This record gives sequence, structure tokens and C-alpha cells, in this order.
Amino acid sequence: MKDRLFIWFQYLAPQHFISRVIGFFADRHWPWLTSRVIRWFANRYQVDLKDAVTEDLHSYRTFNEFFTRALKPESRPLAEQNNLWVSPVDGRISQSGDIEDGRIVQAKGQTYSVMELLGGDQQLAEQFASGKYMTIYLSPKDYHRIHMPMDGKLENMVFVPGKLFSVNQVTADHVPRLFARNERVVAVFDTPDGKMAMVLVGAMVVASIETTWAGIVAPITRKILRRDYPEKQVTLARGEEMGRFRLGSTVVLLSDNTSIQWSKEFRPNGDIRLGESLLQ
Repeated sequence: MKDRLFIWFQYLAPQHFISRVIGFFADRHWPWLTSRVIRWFANRYQVDLKDAVTEDLHSYRTFNEFFTRALKPESRPLAEQNNLWVSPVDGRISQSGDIEDGRIVQAKGQTYSVMELLGGDQQLAEQFASGKYMTIYLSPKDYHRIHMPMDGKLENMVFVPGKLFSVNQVTADHVPRLFARNERVVAVFDTPDGKMAMVLVGAMVVASIETTWAGIVAPITRKILRRDYPEKQVTLARGEEMGRFRLGSTVVLLSDNTSIQWSKEFRPNGDIRLGESLLQ
């Protein structure tokens, strides 16, 4: 019953209004309140700050500054072989595997289409129709900057408007086509291993999604917006930061390379850390 009420609330709630209000307060500095909220959050979700560049909770001026905190470079070493894909984030693997007939598994008994996920771009979706996917959920306690799994040249970025359902496991189990319904930013890269798409999925109370080349992606118009990037204009190295969630969410990683094999060590709901190899 508790889970059912949580899902009903999300359908009925003014998702974007709630997220805008929380985003407004998360970017404000109130000396008498900010540190108390950060301390409560860190205790509530058992946030481990030992790997953060700034370990002192009281040093963060805003909640978002704390939430998007940087980590010490040595705390997340990259897998040694340069040809190995690495995890772009700290998080939990929700699902991974082969894309079959252009569809991705969301949860047991539920799938959604690559074309929906990519904002209705049929030509782009066809390139990934038989490729690989991995869905990684970032919980509130996790590091919320997103890094490159491989070297890549940015080809285009697409903002896709949508809902803002929560992306936790309960919601993924009960809301059909969740990741293809929520607001998201799609970044398509050309890599040494072929085409790669990184889909940054928004969620309830996610104030905004940010990329290193475009800043906060928050168009006023609720329409699909695409921007193409000339060759070599944006080139990012494996492990380099490419974006961040200003409050948490999910990354869906797509590859058109049918020959890569995700590591057999990964299981649904298994934890992963930034820099760990994704391949076997």
C-alpha cells in the first residue's frame, strides 16, 4: 500500500513546480539554515565525505554546492587499460544487456523503445537498435558528477521535455516507460568503439541537468531542442567530467557496438564506482 500511494502521489503531484521550488532553495545561501539542511541530509542518507575535496560540511555555501561536490582525483582511479569502457558515475546498475528489436529492459516485465528514449529520432535510434545498454541509478548519497566512459567527440545534444517521476526502483517497477517519459538530455558521441549515447534522465526534485559545454540545460519552451556540434568543437577524454545532476537521477548508456561485452560481475542492483571497468 505504501508503494502504491507513492506512485499515485507522483501521478497527481505538480512535478515541475515542486522541482522548481526545491531547485530555487537548493541554490540559495542562508547561513542559519543551509548547514543544518546539509547536515540532516548527510546523516539521513549516510553520505561519506572522506573522498570529497571539501570534507567539512560547513564549508558548502548552498545545498547544490554540497550535492555536486568534487572528489579527490585519486579516490576514483580509472581502469588501467585505455581501451576499456569505464563507469561514468558512482551508482547502482539497474539493468544492462543487449538492445533487442530496438527495446530496452526497464524492469522485470517492462520495456521501452530506444526511439522514445532518444526523443523520436528514428535514424539515430536505428543505429542503436541491436546494440548494448546499461542503466545506472544515482542514489541521494552518491557522487553526482558524470564522466566519460570513453574518449569521445560530441556530435549533438538533444533536450527532450517530459515528466519528472522519481527514478528509484519502486517507480521503475510500476511506471511504464519511465525513462522514455521523464525529461532528459541526450548527448551523442563518436568514440573509438563506435557511436555512444549518454542519456541523462531528470526526476522528481531534480532542479536541473548540466553539461560542461552548455551549462545548465533548461529551455523555457517545452519542446524537443537539438543542437549539433561541428567535429572537434567538443572533445572529451575518458574519465573527464561531462555533466552533473543538480539533485540526483539516472544515466542510460547506449553503444552501437555489438561486440562489446559488459562484465559478468555486474548484476541488477549491484553497486559500481566511477572509473571501474564496464567490460569483461
